[in-house]
Amino acid sequence: MADEPVIDVCDVSFAYGAAPVLEDVSFQVGPHELICMVGPNGGGKTTLVRLLLGLLRPGRGRIRVLGRPPERARLRVGYMPQHVDHDPQFPVTALDIVLMGRLGRGGLRKALGWYDRADRRAALEALDMVDMTPAARQTYATLSGGQRQRVLIARALCGGPELLLLDEPTANVDALGESRLMDILKRLSRRMSVVTVSHDLGLVSDLVERVICVNRRVVVHPTSHMTGQVFEDLYGAKQRVVEHGEVTPGGPGDG
Repeated sequence: MADEPVIDVCDVSFAYGAAPVLEDVSFQVGPHELICMVGPNGGGKTTLVRLLLGLLRPGRGRIRVLGRPPERARLRVGYMPQHVDHDPQFPVTALDIVLMGRLGRGGLRKALGWYDRADRRAALEALDMVDMTPAARQTYATLSGGQRQRVLIARALCGGPELLLLDEPTANVDALGESRLMDILKRLSRRMSVVTVSHDLGLVSDLVERVICVNRRVVVHPTSHMTGQVFEDLYGAKQRVVEHGEVTPGGPGDG
């Protein structure tokens, strides 16, 4: 149903061996919601994303993505990882990168990268969604950091997802590129639910209405409640937080 949560996490706990990483985690993400996940390194964000993708299974509790167990919903989820290794000498184009989002969709031919006209049309539409159509034939290595991030988002969009998971989408992006990404993410949330993982606290205050705070346990806050003290409690160090155009002073942290 249209009003059912896109993500439904209920009483989930997870441990690597005897080391607990997440405990008693519960939250929901609604249709067309744009939400940000924040927290310190080692706090469990990456593990939580892997659970949502069905790459890990919880030790306790239940996860539903688009009404299904995560491993059964994977083809309806677009994912952009934080780190993508590439050989700058390899002459792959932006369009080639985006077409990788079609791999595994349509039998053996797609699994081997034998793309057809429909695949190329979907890739060009995805590039258009992130304002990168003019760079379709440009070599990926020649693109700026912000352009590369938009190409990787297009790759995640190429399969027509209903949920988009983006890990650090503003990493290595300058202020202008970050502003363009914010506009793009707002537009995308009209089509699908978007979850971003970010250490960019300015992104939190400017872009989303709710924040998933992850540090072994999970607390969901409205953005208006994300004060400097909340971030200090979350990260264990003072942070510099931008809130609706104002700066709450604090010392440097590791976020």
